[in-house]
Amino acid sequence: MPTKTLLIPTEDGRADAFAAHPDDGERHPGVLMYPDGFGIRPVLREMARELAGHGYYVLVPNVFYRHGAAPVIELPEHIGEEARPAIFARLMPMIEAHGTERVLSDAAAYLRFLTTRPEVGAGPVAVTGYCIGGLLAMRTAAARPDLVAAVAGFHGPVSADGPEGLHRLLSGLTAEVLLGHAESDLTPEALGELNGALDAAGISYTSEIYPGTVHGFTMSDTDAFDPTALRRHWDRLLPLLGRTLTVG
Repeated sequence: MPTKTLLIPTEDGRADAFAAHPDDGERHPGVLMYPDGFGIRPVLREMARELAGHGYYVLVPNVFYRHGAAPVIELPEHIGEEARPAIFARLMPMIEAHGTERVLSDAAAYLRFLTTRPEVGAGPVAVTGYCIGGLLAMRTAAARPDLVAAVAGFHGPVSADGPEGLHRLLSGLTAEVLLGHAESDLTPEALGELNGALDAAGISYTSEIYPGTVHGFTMSDTDAFDPTALRRHWDRLLPLLGRTLTVG
């Protein structure tokens, strides 16, 4: 499985990124994969390679490239609960500085780069994301309804901007939406409100709480990891991509 470290030109410099794709000489649908707040690291590379093995060109950008190349901060091999406060003390200023204007500017650069790769076929793309990356994925899909056919977010704060912000976000979406929520992140009542907003926007979607999960359940290098939930994530994501992405 070919993998590459690449540099993506942006309005503010160059973002380093990781890419994985099949080694068959063919062109494949493109998938932009936003990492969680911890950024590009072995577990994200592993997930990108697994997805690429199903026939996709997967691009994982370092969204905090303005602060340095990935890993932007030093991370332990396993991110346990005892390490999280110190890590987030360093990450939160970066996350808070990564406002909507930056997100959309960078998203345009990432999508432009992805769709011009020689290994990527013509046709729509998908955007996926984890944790904060789930929100970035939704914002990216809403900004490019002409290009993004599917968007997926897992344990992502998609309602972070409140009801009015969520309404604005969903009003721009035409992509099919897949959301997998941690039980610790969303109550059934909050899920009902979110899904009601998706219904009102006329969006085709799957949005559900993964039972018994806590925030970060897809990430095998954290205490939050849940292998059953990760499998469920693949069981939902792969069919979504299979029915929405084609190569022209």
